[in-house]
Amino acid sequence: MIKAKLYYTWVVLNVVLWTIFFGTIGILGSVFDRKGKFMSWIVSSWAKTILKFSFIKFKVSGAKNLKPGMNYFFAANHESEFDIPLVFAGIKHQTVIISKIELKNIPFLGWAMQAAGHIFVDRKNHSRALKSMNKAKQSMSENPRSVIIFPEGTRSKDGQLLPFKKGGLVLAMNLGLDVVPIGIIGTRNLVKNKSLSYDSTLHLRIGKPIKTSLLGYDDRNFLASKVRDEVLRLVKI
Repeated sequence: MIKAKLYYTWVVLNVVLWTIFFGTIGILGSVFDRKGKFMSWIVSSWAKTILKFSFIKFKVSGAKNLKPGMNYFFAANHESEFDIPLVFAGIKHQTVIISKIELKNIPFLGWAMQAAGHIFVDRKNHSRALKSMNKAKQSMSENPRSVIIFPEGTRSKDGQLLPFKKGGLVLAMNLGLDVVPIGIIGTRNLVKNKSLSYDSTLHLRIGKPIKTSLLGYDDRNFLASKVRDEVLRLVKI
């Protein structure tokens, strides 16, 4: 138990220090990089460094399903705080995330996310959420890139996949981007009662893209169901 608590303390310190380090570099560098490519490299490096110095191993399968140079909406299950470093470390495309607005003003993390063009949504206010999504659509049209969404909207407490919210998927349809199901395995077991266990390997499973170009708004429930079924399949393989 003592060993687990010491490890937990180290990981928290590790996350804070590397977030400050990479966040500062990213904010300064973003002044010269309006397309976000430098920030994409910063975020990927941040994620890989945190996992490496936390002695957390991970593997990625299904990367061959993705085409270089194409943009996607990646839809993943959400089990713990480590989902975010895992997806940014495992996905090589230039990618931003749709996140809750509460993260926007967190020192260094929130500032860096704003500099990188990440999308913030006020889930507690429907009208503001719609405005955020419309703003995101305009931003994505002007500067195309991939997006990571967690359609459950919150972390699963018992490991069971929650119903998928449709906002991010509707944005994917509006932009005509394929949705790629992602299965995240191991992050929930990594974090237990504010203690950490590093005796297992995290796994990021990338599914086959689901086309949205021929879908309309009335197909949103169908798409949400299809993506959820595929994520569930990937998690249970």
